[in-house]
Amino acid sequence: MVQKQIGAQKPKWAELGRMRDRITFIYIEHAKINRQDSAIQVVDQRGIVYVPSAMLAVLMLGPGVDVTHRAMELIGQSGLGVIWVGEQGVRQYAYGRPLSHSSRLLEAQAALVSNQKKRISVARQMYQMRFPGEDVSRYSMQELRGKEGARVRRVYQQLARETGVPWSRRMYNPDDFEASDQINRALTAAHQALYGLSHAVICALGVSPGLGFVHTGHDLSFVYDFADLYKASVSIPVAFEVTKNAPNDPDITSQTRLAMRDKFVETKLLAKMVADLKTLLGAPEDVPEATVMQLWDDQMGLQKFGVQYREREEQPQ
Repeated sequence: MVQKQIGAQKPKWAELGRMRDRITFIYIEHAKINRQDSAIQVVDQRGIVYVPSAMLAVLMLGPGVDVTHRAMELIGQSGLGVIWVGEQGVRQYAYGRPLSHSSRLLEAQAALVSNQKKRISVARQMYQMRFPGEDVSRYSMQELRGKEGARVRRVYQQLARETGVPWSRRMYNPDDFEASDQINRALTAAHQALYGLSHAVICALGVSPGLGFVHTGHDLSFVYDFADLYKASVSIPVAFEVTKNAPNDPDITSQTRLAMRDKFVETKLLAKMVADLKTLLGAPEDVPEATVMQLWDDQMGLQKFGVQYREREEQPQ
């Protein structure tokens, strides 16, 4: 006797929310995650909460989280990105399958990053987004790094004056998070939330997080590239504002994550990231979903997949 499947049927891709229309992220720690029909069931000491999986962009799983197989099945079916992170979101360990099944953006990224002229062009474009109204087309990478460093220092100093938060310099020790002062802990938490969202967008669109244009040599190089576009306008101001309002809060990281979540919604950053990423890679706004796999041929163009081809017969001379 075949057991009848319990719960909702697997949704079709056309029924799922697009990346740009989803809620940004939810961070969960010390909880049990299960499935109830088409919702993620989160159980902790405070009670039970149901989260519609198809409405989320990324689920950040912190320490003490137990996830059932049924929950992961739903997460995979709904195209929800999953990132396993360390305590306070300081580290990112793993992520799930992308929402997009098309390789079009990935191929564009690989073509751009493997050509030196095209790579520096994209890098300059990324810096241009941070210097509106200024022509950076002739700057070397060294000059661009110097200008970016000076710009970020000015942002820190300006926000310190506006908020009254004491500021000396950026200090971050990945092996001793608590060694930093309040503003630096808030900055780390804010940047990590931004990295998480950037990583979610990159992976959801099927782009490689490791093929960076400015950063290189790391499996998250492009995540750092992409997140840097929004630090001065998003994560740095949020960190200073949270520190101003909670200068002695021992749980400054949680306050910062909540503020970042609200900032993502307020600025509609998710939609902007999707559009910006496609612009950087020279792709159209609507990248078609891959419905059919094809075979590459250097002479005949794309060929059908799933066909048993015959050996080509030699023509008589």
